[in-house]
Amino acid sequence: MTPSPPPASSSAGSAPVGAHAAGARHRKSGLWDKLLENGSVVSIALFFVVVCVVFSVITGAFLSAPNILNIIRQCAPLLIVAAAMTFVITTGGIDLSVGSVLALVATLSATALQAGLPWPVVIVLMLALGAAIGAIHGFFIAYEKIPSFIVTLAGLSIIRGLALLITGGYSIPVDPASTFTLIGRAWFLGVPVPALIALVVLGIAYVVFNRTPFGRYVTGIGANAEAVRRAGIDTRFTTLFVYILSSSAAALAGIIVTARLGSGSSNAGQGFELEVIAAVVLGGTSLFGGRGTIIGTVLGALTVAVIANGLILAHMSPFLTPIVTGTIILIAVWLNFRLFRGAVKGR
Repeated sequence: MTPSPPPASSSAGSAPVGAHAAGARHRKSGLWDKLLENGSVVSIALFFVVVCVVFSVITGAFLSAPNILNIIRQCAPLLIVAAAMTFVITTGGIDLSVGSVLALVATLSATALQAGLPWPVVIVLMLALGAAIGAIHGFFIAYEKIPSFIVTLAGLSIIRGLALLITGGYSIPVDPASTFTLIGRAWFLGVPVPALIALVVLGIAYVVFNRTPFGRYVTGIGANAEAVRRAGIDTRFTTLFVYILSSSAAALAGIIVTARLGSGSSNAGQGFELEVIAAVVLGGTSLFGGRGTIIGTVLGALTVAVIANGLILAHMSPFLTPIVTGTIILIAVWLNFRLFRGAVKGR
C-alpha cells in the first residue's frame, strides 16, 4: 500500500505569513524610527506650513509673488549666517558676535567704497576681516579654553563699539551707481541675487556638514570631544575653524545688507544674533551640541522671516511684534523637545 503523503505542517504553511508580518512590523518600525530621527525637521516643517496658512488667511497679500520674493531677499543674510551657526552650535558652542560683525563690515565697506577702493577689493578685504575676527574668537575658545559665550559676548561689545567709533552713530552712504549695490539689489532669472548667494552657501554647507569628514568631526566634538581627540583628530583646530566660518558668513551678510540698503550703519544687525540662534535651534540643532541639521536650519530661518513679515502685513504694533515672535518661537521649540525627545525616551 502506497503511503499517503504527510500532512502539510502548519508551521511550514504559516512561516511565510509570519515572515511577512515580521517584515511589515520591521518596515513600520523603520519608518517610525526615521520619523523620530528626523522629528525636529518634521515638526518645524509642519509648523512652517501652519504659519504660512495662518498668515495667508489673515492677510491676502502674504502669498503674492512680490511678497514671497521680498521675504526670500530679506532673509538671505539670516540664511547664510544661520547655516554657519549650525556648525558652531553643533560643536556645543555659540557665537553672539555675528550681529556686531555684520555692523562693522557694513560701516567699513561703505567707508572703503567712499575712499575709492574698487568694490571687488572691498569684498575680499571684508571677508578676510570676518575670517580674522573668527580666528581670534576661535583661538581663545579652542586653545585658551574660555567659554564661547564669554568670548563672543566680549566680541559683541568690542566690535559694535568699533563700528560706532568709526561712524559716530551716523550712516555712511554708498554711491547708488556703484556696481557694489548690485549684490543686494540685482535680479537674475527673476530671482534676487542675495537669494542666489544664500542658495549657494546653503548647498555648500549641506554637503560639508553631511558628506565630509569635517562635518562628522563637528558633530563628534559636540557629542564627545574627548573621544574625537583620542581618535587622532585635531579638535582645537576644528573648533577654531567653525568660528572662522561663522564670522566670515556674518561678513558676507554685512556686505549684502550694505549693498541692499545703499549705506553702512553701525546700528545694523542689532538683535541679529538672536534671530540666527533662534533659527538654528528652531530647526532642531541642539544647544548642547552633538546634533545639527542644515535642512532644519533653513526651515527655521524661513519660519522666523515669515513670522516677522506676516506680523507686519497684519498691521501689528512694532512694539508687539518681537513679543509675539519670541512667544511663537518658544512654544515651537518647547513642543519640538517635548514631543520628539519624549517619544524617544518612551521607546
